[in-house]
Amino acid sequence: MKNPFLTYGYNGPEYFCDRADETKRLISLLTNGNHVALVSPRRMGKTGLIKHCFSQEELKDNYYLFLVDIYATKSLAELIYELGRSILSVLKSKGRKAWERFIQIASSLRTGITLDGLGQPCWNLEIGDIQMPSTSLDEIFQYLSEADRPCIVAIDEFQSIMDYPEQNVEALLRTYIQNCNNAWFVFSGSKRHMMGEMFSSPARPFYQSASMISLRPIPFEHYSSFIVHHFEQNGYMISLDAIKYLYEKFEGTTWYIQKICNEVFSAAETGRIYDISDIDIAITHAVEEKEDVYQDLMARIPIKQKTLLLALAHEGSDAKPTSGAFIKKYKLSSPSTVQRNLSALQDKDIMTNDNGKYRLYDYFLLFWLNRNRNK
Repeated sequence: MKNPFLTYGYNGPEYFCDRADETKRLISLLTNGNHVALVSPRRMGKTGLIKHCFSQEELKDNYYLFLVDIYATKSLAELIYELGRSILSVLKSKGRKAWERFIQIASSLRTGITLDGLGQPCWNLEIGDIQMPSTSLDEIFQYLSEADRPCIVAIDEFQSIMDYPEQNVEALLRTYIQNCNNAWFVFSGSKRHMMGEMFSSPARPFYQSASMISLRPIPFEHYSSFIVHHFEQNGYMISLDAIKYLYEKFEGTTWYIQKICNEVFSAAETGRIYDISDIDIAITHAVEEKEDVYQDLMARIPIKQKTLLLALAHEGSDAKPTSGAFIKKYKLSSPSTVQRNLSALQDKDIMTNDNGKYRLYDYFLLFWLNRNRNK
């Protein structure tokens, strides 16, 4: 029996919960010639929404669709590497004429592309093989401009470019995108303050260059109907109280709800109603899976950051970490030291600052810290 609660990937509309309004809006913007900045906290379902839109006939039958994840990239060359690899991967399924055109134009990347025994192109390029990033980038955008179909390029974790060592990457990309009349872009990002700065500040190259979509939690009534449907369709039962408890525990964050439903469903039996206690058991199992990872994380961060992290986990989302009361309560040092440690925890992707509220990205880490604070 297939588990209907996916934690990774996209497997069709049957296993995709709601987002009807967001899907309609995103497709409408793109098909009417707009770039889009898609912003939400991590694990809220941005990538799933993009893949869902890409599966709709309106887009898949009329556009080349490229999804590029640049979260782990550290330089312009690495961005070009991921962009080129994504383009070739998609074009492989579109026929020889499609991918040959790309290889013909991207001559600086050609030596790293070979043909397998079936005559299909293989991406064997290493990042170090990209000797002239500016040339390769120019070729990629030449291809996008001349492709035999209009293109949509979704770049996941787009705010990563702000940390590249090269100067003026934002301005360079903005110029290429502005002059490319055959491609539209989705700039997806999870760091709200960085994405807001990139697209809302008059001093930045991408200012007012994209329509903004902020992804919020799926409404409870839609998510609860989705969960009940898939349990009942497979002969199982789950209480609405359990679903509400789960939804509130993770503040509607998609991936965590999917993960816990996946856990409960995987052990489900007919003839009983799954309740709040089953949700708690599933959460415990999920947190225990991460035990070694979290222990290693805490061993690697400096003691002052660790102390602050424990304090924030205990205080919850209403914490005011630079206030005198907070510093005194948790025996921290000065506000300036706390601020430096907050910035360090954000740089490590452990904390996020959402409109002045600091919280942990990882709910399982939050639960683990509170469970182990006195050990």
